Amino acid sequence: MISYEPLWNTLKKKNVSQYQLINHYGVSAGQLSRLRANSHVSTHTLERLCEILDCNLEDIATYKADTKQP
Repeated sequence: MISYEPLWNTLKKKNVSQYQLINHYGVSAGQLSRLRANSHVSTHTLERLCEILDCNLEDIATYKADTKQP
């Protein structure tokens, strides 16, 4: 599973709000909603966030192994 938990820490560190992402940088509210839900987002969105926040991908997302057994 991909977790976007690091994104929220990076936003706080960089002093960038979700409001700013939407209104100043053009990130859609729908994309932020998907990020909050750890849902699928495009690599374009991830790239854009890296550009906005001047950070690396690992500052936005991390992989967590699914612990559920099939």
